[in-house]
Amino acid sequence: MKKHLIFLLITFCFVSALYAQKLTVASYNIRYENQGDADKGNGWKQRCPVITQLILFHNFDIFGAQEVLHGQLTDMLGQLPGYAYIGVGRSDGKNEGEFAPIFYKEDKFKLLQSGHFWLSETQDKPNVGWDAALPRICTWGKFKLKDDGNTFWFFNLHLDHKGVNARLESSKLVIQKIREMCGKDPVVLTGDFNVDQTSEGYKILCSSELLRDSYELAEIRYALNGTANAFNPNLKTDSRIDHIFVSKGFNVQRYGVLTDSYRSETSKSSEEIKSGNFPKELTLHQYDIRLPSDHYPVQVDMKFE
Repeated sequence: MKKHLIFLLITFCFVSALYAQKLTVASYNIRYENQGDADKGNGWKQRCPVITQLILFHNFDIFGAQEVLHGQLTDMLGQLPGYAYIGVGRSDGKNEGEFAPIFYKEDKFKLLQSGHFWLSETQDKPNVGWDAALPRICTWGKFKLKDDGNTFWFFNLHLDHKGVNARLESSKLVIQKIREMCGKDPVVLTGDFNVDQTSEGYKILCSSELLRDSYELAEIRYALNGTANAFNPNLKTDSRIDHIFVSKGFNVQRYGVLTDSYRSETSKSSEEIKSGNFPKELTLHQYDIRLPSDHYPVQVDMKFE
């Protein structure tokens, strides 16, 4: 009887541990709010509900976002119950300029430490590094899973869109910071790197013997497009400029580029369209295909090894 109870206890603990260790991680450049996008039908007010519903439906446990202005941050938190965030605005270290925040489920993770640094020669205050066009910031946090006690570090950034040298030096800097801060702990690095899988900056990260591209590790891969779309659903690219890198300690099960879209009204939306392929009661309407951002989010399902 005693042996039977011990066996059941061990089995229960093993199954519980496997369940608790699963993580759904994502990276999402949501596109900063601006009037030019709104004039073209891609305004933040119509995109925000789609983005937050996408996040909730795909059940991101923790994710890095990019191009998030303070107002957008507030809007997202209002529509993402149960999520908290870490991060500051890159322009003043408070609320000004774009954030590179890390959102996480409060009931799943305990935040142990957090901070940020600028991607430049001077990391402790707002400034523009190397040949970058704009200030760039990296947000980091150390998290503990409440269920099983596993800890890991999460870094999130947005590299410069113009500065070639800035992207290279920023990649080196992030690797250096991870080595100094994290030791042998598991690490996740997400972001809009503005470099694809063929670039030198990408190779710096992958050749560090510290990080690996989750795309390459995934047992199941769903990536029918790259990660940039320019708000045009008819465009295709093989370039992945948004990445999720992981250190040893994680087993990547699934990788996906989520090409979700939505519809917006046109001048012809009130007109009914019938098709002989469907019952006569079914009515179709003409709408425009829209994308929630000019980037597709990247999602990875993984577990601790």
